[in-house]
Amino acid sequence: MENHLHIVCLDVPYPVDYGGVFDLFHKIRFLSQAGVKIHLHCFEYGRGPQPVLNDYCVEVNYYARHEGHKGFSHRLPYIVCSRSNGKLLDRLLRDDYPILLEGIHCTYLLNDERFDNRKIILRLHNVEYQYYRQLYQSEKSLLKKIYYLHESNLLRQYEHRIAGKVKILAVSEKDSESYRREFGATDIETLPVFLPFQQVQSKEGTGCFCLYHGNLSVAENEQVAVWLLKKVFSYLEMPFIITGKNPSARLERLVEQYPHTCLLPNPSEAELQDLISKAQVNILPSFNCTGVKLKLLNALFNGRHCIVNKAAVDCTGLEGVCHVASGADDVRCLITRLYAQPFLWQEIENRKKVLEGIYDLQETGEKLLHALALTQ
Repeated sequence: MENHLHIVCLDVPYPVDYGGVFDLFHKIRFLSQAGVKIHLHCFEYGRGPQPVLNDYCVEVNYYARHEGHKGFSHRLPYIVCSRSNGKLLDRLLRDDYPILLEGIHCTYLLNDERFDNRKIILRLHNVEYQYYRQLYQSEKSLLKKIYYLHESNLLRQYEHRIAGKVKILAVSEKDSESYRREFGATDIETLPVFLPFQQVQSKEGTGCFCLYHGNLSVAENEQVAVWLLKKVFSYLEMPFIITGKNPSARLERLVEQYPHTCLLPNPSEAELQDLISKAQVNILPSFNCTGVKLKLLNALFNGRHCIVNKAAVDCTGLEGVCHVASGADDVRCLITRLYAQPFLWQEIENRKKVLEGIYDLQETGEKLLHALALTQ
């Protein structure tokens, strides 16, 4: 008997060039290798069709996202309403295969009674109202601040309404607990993210620079980069590299003021991995405490010393394999000490014990198959 599954993605899950698509793509790859016949549905708004997805799916459908005023609603969050699509709903109703919704963004169909008796799983990537509240706090533009605050308020109401409608698989225990406590969710559990890394590849010895990486078009990530420049590296002379997608002109101008710092925009996947592996210190604080930080997992599997703050690792089980700093002074002190301290094999072994225990691809995949009532 063949196992069929519909997956609805908030974005085209390839190329794997920002944290949000790691879990999407590598979950698809695992399910395909497990023999699941995947019917993929993607909202496309700039990334374009990706032929590589046809290697893993029996069909791939693309849908335009409503942009601008067409995506707004007084009742539904913009990230949900802008992904409403009649063709998608019609395709999903042609059969009775289970449906995996990738993110709150893709849950418009939960408002349609025709799906009331359907096997549906929601993959929760963040507590979205918290995420948008933190974007509001990070944003400088007044118009964007108004949008993020409005969206956060709508999301809180919306997440409360749907929390009891379907089974939920959250990416972190902290998010699971937030849904239980705030929204009364009962059918929710934590499922670790799917990663391309199965073994720790960190190198012993020393590197020759400090590194911050992230999607620099996201306000929070730019805020972190600016904070590191102004509060940390303005007092230090170690070489510092900032790299990531689509940095702003503002960040480019700011980096030019620091002669020991450089900005490398839009690295390829191979270039980014090379930087992570060669850095002496990966510095990855976060001003957002929801979800899982994929860039941190990348650095832990492939890099040397990692400095974070509490928000980046709270309730993740990763505290013991990172250096947790409490503020700018603490970050500076840790950088000064770790920059001269070789990364040892004992630290690599500790990471293997922790990371390979939490992020076991086979165990995580079997848990997902069980939740979907599919057999391998």
